[in-house]
Amino acid sequence: MSEAQDYIDELARRRGYAFRLHKILAGADLDLLKAMDGMVAQAYLTERRLDKRTKELLFILSLTVMRAPHTQIVTHIKLALAAGATPEEILEAIEIALPEAGIVAFQGGVQAWAEVVGAPELEPRTE
Repeated sequence: MSEAQDYIDELARRRGYAFRLHKILAGADLDLLKAMDGMVAQAYLTERRLDKRTKELLFILSLTVMRAPHTQIVTHIKLALAAGATPEEILEAIEIALPEAGIVAFQGGVQAWAEVVGAPELEPRTE
């Protein structure tokens, strides 16, 4: 196996996921991927003062505000649930995006959340 393949395998094991960007960079610029992974590990993955649950909530908010790809938001909602966050806590974190980033960004976060937690949708009883 190549060094790049070994690295992407290890990254996926360690994080529990590998995004398309990771997979592309593993083959195209492994040195950059390693540098990026180190920065993310220190800022986000390594528990220092904030625990994993709190960091996931912050990350979901950030991804929502930035209008990140749906699959990326979904992945981090699942990680937050696995870290012990409740569906209500995740929604509350997403709701912070509404006054700060607007309805379009907020909608993306809510739709990802609803998909992951299976939130019911109420239909109007009038036409």
